[in-house]
Amino acid sequence: MLYRLLADITAAVHFTFVAYVVVGGFLAWRWPRTIWLHLIAFGWGFGTVLFGVDCPLTYLENWARHRAGMAGLPSSGFIDHYLTGVIYPESALGLVRVLVAVCVAASWAGFAWLSRQRAGSRVRTSRQP
Repeated sequence: MLYRLLADITAAVHFTFVAYVVVGGFLAWRWPRTIWLHLIAFGWGFGTVLFGVDCPLTYLENWARHRAGMAGLPSSGFIDHYLTGVIYPESALGLVRVLVAVCVAASWAGFAWLSRQRAGSRVRTSRQP
């Protein structure tokens, strides 16, 4: 039972991480210092997809599933098991990847714009007598 719970918690953390990779740049609009965390998360997420780097969360979930007597995730990994073919059709994988990249790029562009606005605002207020 404990291993099943660990597998479920790991899957929930993994979903949260994937969601953060997609929308974390928008959170940095409100909390600018978190942009560095998002850059790292995006780099890791991008690396796992592009280069096939093994994710430690996938490993942990598989380990807990096996200990609980459950089948492990397929060799294709977490995203293919939980998202592709479940949340969106497998035929839309390329489109989903493009949309994720556009979402991240838009969040970073918005972050850069807001950062410039904030910097300009600080300069204007510091010059007032």
